[in-house]
Amino acid sequence: MPSLAIEDRRTVNTTQLKKQIKRAFKKKRPIFIWGGPGIGKSELIQQITDSGSLGNALMYDLRLGLCDPTDVRGVPFYNKETGKMDWADPVDLPDAKTAALYDTVVLFLDEFNQAVPAVQAASYQLILNRRVGQYKLPDNVVVVAAGNRETDKGVTYRMPKPLENRFGHFELKCEFLPWLDWAIENEIHPDVVGYITVHKGDLYNFDPTSASRGFCTPRSWAFVSENLEDIEEDNFDENDIIDMVAAYVGEGTALKFNTHMKMSAKMPNPTDIINGKVTTCEADDISAKYSLATAISYELKELLETCERDNKMEQYTKCMDNVLKYMMDNFETELVLASGRVMLHNYKLPVHPKKNKNAPEFFKRYGKLILGSDE
Repeated sequence: MPSLAIEDRRTVNTTQLKKQIKRAFKKKRPIFIWGGPGIGKSELIQQITDSGSLGNALMYDLRLGLCDPTDVRGVPFYNKETGKMDWADPVDLPDAKTAALYDTVVLFLDEFNQAVPAVQAASYQLILNRRVGQYKLPDNVVVVAAGNRETDKGVTYRMPKPLENRFGHFELKCEFLPWLDWAIENEIHPDVVGYITVHKGDLYNFDPTSASRGFCTPRSWAFVSENLEDIEEDNFDENDIIDMVAAYVGEGTALKFNTHMKMSAKMPNPTDIINGKVTTCEADDISAKYSLATAISYELKELLETCERDNKMEQYTKCMDNVLKYMMDNFETELVLASGRVMLHNYKLPVHPKKNKNAPEFFKRYGKLILGSDE
């Protein structure tokens, strides 16, 4: 009877992994995050550190792939007082004085399996016993490691099985909705958000067998977004933009993205929509509309902050009414739901049925689908 192959590489998305990491931190159990290049392993740990869920927290980012054994173990020296060899504490690990200033210190051992075996061996005692030589991890330090998979064709060294057994192992997969939440929170360029919303397969298309140096990952799209900001100041023409985008995500994707940008350029100005100067949308490209909706959400968020600071909430209420009316008149249902999710769920922009004259009709049509209720 043939044996059954058992898949032992269960994958989790970023939302699921955050829950697992917080639980592991609570129990002070080290975990290892596996994932392809650019998928967002380092960013995820930084998000958790900065989220407040760990209290006042600090992250130590130690790239083991760049370390020597002495960077982990410290340096031996002759102690004149004792007449014996002693160890100087490693400078890149959290000391007790610094750790005492925080509720939690996250020791992130990135590129763990890129470290040569000697460095991994030096880390073994740190992970196993929370100490190495005379150095001891402070009690409020939690340990998490990360690395690329052997199939990613990077430089990796297989960990010894006893060391592997000290970790809980999770393999991170890339999914659109968790990425969208992150993109909105970090105000990734509207053209990137709009393009990925329609071309979800281009969010992450890493192929270790491909000869292309540029490929799509959340990290490479973040680089594209950063480069698109204020790009007009550098007099970039269409070919310059294609070259820039191709450098990060590859030529084929860059050409598709350029077509998307040209369609987005035909869309109304989001400021004019918010102010009620534009009430129609002649263009019909769905990805360009997603970019427009994202830009509107970004501007509404900034407007709310300004109006709250200057005590001009009547202006915000009027502008929100303009946006609700525009969405109902010009956006497909799918686009309204996506925009409403960003405005009401991600940004929690206030919409009051009694203050916004267009709110009752908007919630009547879409309230249950966006919020799970009529209001």
